Amino acid sequence: MQPDVLVSVRNLARVYGRGLSAVTALDVSGLAVGRGDFVALTGPSGCGKTTFLNLLGALDRPSRGEILFEGKNIAGLGETDLCRFRRARVGYIFQDYNLIPALSALQNVLVPSYPLRNGRQTRDRAHRLLDRVGLAGKGGRRPGELSGGEQQRVALARALLLDPDLILADEPTGNLDSATGAGIIELLMSLNAGGKTVLVATHDRRVAEICRRNIEMVDGSVVRDHA
Repeated sequence: MQPDVLVSVRNLARVYGRGLSAVTALDVSGLAVGRGDFVALTGPSGCGKTTFLNLLGALDRPSRGEILFEGKNIAGLGETDLCRFRRARVGYIFQDYNLIPALSALQNVLVPSYPLRNGRQTRDRAHRLLDRVGLAGKGGRRPGELSGGEQQRVALARALLLDPDLILADEPTGNLDSATGAGIIELLMSLNAGGKTVLVATHDRRVAEICRRNIEMVDGSVVRDHA
């Protein structure tokens, strides 16, 4: 494997169901993402974008194939090691934010640190991240007291808390108006400029245009990969 490749896949597939009812949601023979890449995953709804992100982020397991992170096959890890991998190496930004309604914005950002570490340094970092995403002074508000764009910014700060190598974003502007979406795009660009590897599943042409690489998917397969 080339030293600048962060994550790659080989003969990766995700199949739901069995026998005659089996549905192949993803089937990718090979693909590599370099460290520091800024990649858009595009294609129609149901084409496999979210499935692909979930596999790369270790939120789901493949039916077959390998997911190599810095050369190590994470698809073969046990649940404990897989949890450690997710916590340390991947930041995931969900389309519907996935914030916990009963917690404040600050507490939501801190969720990835539980139960291992929640000391002063971690809390200070959470405050700094809220400042960075434009939510200074709003750490005490609950998700229901924030706009959609603000909730997405909390989700972004949460994804960054443990300083992951890989940022996965699933339709990060999909539920936002154009102006708010533009702010999220700027934040993703800033992260990538700072050295983070970013993969974005998107229908938003503005997002695809600012990414250096576009991977188009149809029916679970990669049909085009261009810079």
